Amino acid sequence: MDPFALCLALGPVAIYVMLLGMINLARRPFLVSGSRDLTALGLAVAGLFIIGPIQLFFPQAASVLFREYVWIILAILYALGVSLVILSVRPRLVIYNISADELRPILADVVQRLDPEARWAGDSLTLPTLNVRLHFEASSFFRNLSLVSSGPHQDPLGWRKLETTLAEALRGFAVPRNVRCISLIVIGVLLAGYLGWVAAIDPQQTAQSMLELFRS
Repeated sequence: MDPFALCLALGPVAIYVMLLGMINLARRPFLVSGSRDLTALGLAVAGLFIIGPIQLFFPQAASVLFREYVWIILAILYALGVSLVILSVRPRLVIYNISADELRPILADVVQRLDPEARWAGDSLTLPTLNVRLHFEASSFFRNLSLVSSGPHQDPLGWRKLETTLAEALRGFAVPRNVRCISLIVIGVLLAGYLGWVAAIDPQQTAQSMLELFRS
């Protein structure tokens, strides 16, 4: 594979992996909406998409008509595709660096303040006043949790209120460091270092690869 194509494909992945490692190694939980979580993932795999499907199904006729501006059109189409995926998935909240046992009492207090009529059923929760129904999905290795909507016809404003209140409740909560996630940082640093080495071996070839890619 050309040096620039390799850097383009794996560079964002290396950054994404390092960020995941640093978030999970922190002493504070990190809450993010499902849409922002998917947006970050979409940016991480954008390079893979460019050297994969876009290169495979590259619109040659459009490139003749629009020249290098065809890449702007393709970037817009990719952004629209990611947006469509985000809009099609059910609401969810992702909380990094916290276990279910640690989150449950915090969430119970938040829920009691938001909706006294809330009902628990195992790992499922219903907030009728906010029109929110959700369940837990946990990752024990990374100590991450997702609060995923259960069923259709839920109120986005209710989810937004839950996200804001829960984020405030988590702000002062400290957790032990998840040292297992050091491996993510190491992998990301090694991958980034390898890509930098590949690009530095022959910078002229890297620049030429970039020009050839965006001229195609």
